[in-house]
Amino acid sequence: MTHRIEMLGTGNAFLPHGRHHSFALFDGHHIIDAPPTALAGLRRAGHDVAGLRTVFITHVHGDHVFGFPFLLLERKYISDREGKQPLTVVGTPFVKERLTHLCQLAFPGSLDSMIEQVNWVMEDEGQLDDGWRWERFEVHHEDAVEPHGYRFEHESGASFVHSGDSGPCKPLYDAIERSHLAIMEMGFPDWVPSTHHHKPKDILAFSERCNTPLGITHTYIDDESPYPKLLEDTAPDFAPHVVQLHDGDLLRWNGKSWEFPQ
Repeated sequence: MTHRIEMLGTGNAFLPHGRHHSFALFDGHHIIDAPPTALAGLRRAGHDVAGLRTVFITHVHGDHVFGFPFLLLERKYISDREGKQPLTVVGTPFVKERLTHLCQLAFPGSLDSMIEQVNWVMEDEGQLDDGWRWERFEVHHEDAVEPHGYRFEHESGASFVHSGDSGPCKPLYDAIERSHLAIMEMGFPDWVPSTHHHKPKDILAFSERCNTPLGITHTYIDDESPYPKLLEDTAPDFAPHVVQLHDGDLLRWNGKSWEFPQ
């Protein structure tokens, strides 16, 4: 079976040139987070919003969830006017509370019926109807936003991890070491004092002891652009199994491993 992970956005909260906010879609129906540029990313890639079945939320920072009201609004008035396409949101009770409040702030009264129709899943593990199993685990980030990563494994054997926003931590690394691929954030350069995000030196240190392929997203690095650089436009020099991802990149499962775009 051919599985697909589409990188609909690879930038951090500050939107480096050429990048939307970090945003991944797998097998055409399941998304990880719902950033402000989620609808734009889906439109740019030609995806039908009504085709979304599942939204996995890693944490509730704005660059990861502020697009959620727009996805519901689009389904209500454009792509699923008759309300025939169910939507599941996987998160914690805190996620449900914050997303509900966000929808009420964004479009007061307009999304109440949509919120009521959402299937909210709070468990730490579960299975989708197309063969994907998932587990959620805590990662090292700001406690106020309840940070989590996810590990996915399909009955076909494919597996991958999405780090969400996380600094170095054992639960994340343990999940990566038993998976075929990790999509990891690298939100800041080394000189930023924050410990809540992976930085190049952290990616380098982990990649030296782990051979799992790492796809870098949520980056601070500009992609190719005609505009003056914002912060940095040159990617760090990593080992071959560490790949800098770009908006629009497609990762394919070949039956044994994930293939990165050339």
